[in-house]
Amino acid sequence: MSITLQNGPVQAQSSLAARSLVLGYGLLAYLVFFGTFLYAVGFVSQFLVPKTIDSGVAGSPVHSLVVNVALMSLFAIQHSGMARQGFKRLFASVASPALERSTYVLLASSSLILLFWQWQPMPAVVWSIETPSLAYAAVTGHFIGWLIVLYSTFLISHFELFGLTQVVGHFLGRLAAPMKFKTPGLYGLIRHPIYLGFIVAFWSAPTMTLGHLLFAAVTTAYIFVGIWLEERDLLELFGDQYRHYRQKVAMLIPGLF
Repeated sequence: MSITLQNGPVQAQSSLAARSLVLGYGLLAYLVFFGTFLYAVGFVSQFLVPKTIDSGVAGSPVHSLVVNVALMSLFAIQHSGMARQGFKRLFASVASPALERSTYVLLASSSLILLFWQWQPMPAVVWSIETPSLAYAAVTGHFIGWLIVLYSTFLISHFELFGLTQVVGHFLGRLAAPMKFKTPGLYGLIRHPIYLGFIVAFWSAPTMTLGHLLFAAVTTAYIFVGIWLEERDLLELFGDQYRHYRQKVAMLIPGLF
């Protein structure tokens, strides 16, 4: 599913300085997001970053469980709460709507940075794949999952999804056109390829520790809650058009569900 913004009529011009500040804010939010995304890949895969999902000194299992669940809950509340239409309407009543998506992206990235920083390792091994070919397959699947995530964002306008389209349009003095519904590429096969990519990336691990398992299980549960909330909003926005799409296209796995 894709919602796109097109160039609309010219807005009443605010000052160049004000529009430049909005543009700079959006660019900063995008750069923070992109750095956070790259770090997330390294954090889960344990490649090239100083702090990973299994690095550090392990503490009490109960303390680690409480801290990690609290960190993931903070992200889930922020991520889902700010995505709802009610929050968007509230934000538009106090600030420029052009800033809404960038603010969402910046705060989501900040909550993830906090999670990476404060995550408590739980190193007990749940499973370890000893066969080299299967271990390589798991690593390959992990990175394929991340590629699905990134590729799917470009299918539905990557730069709009992360706020750049909105701030550039504001800088140029253009209004956002009404949202449009379309289903490019993978969206014709499944309704939520971004979420599928995350699930594949989080669960494809040659060695699964208790901490990694907790992360994968909680984020997967949150994904299903997020799908329910997102589809409720999409039904409200697009009505029968989205209802028919949901009836025809599987949620995550073609032909299954």
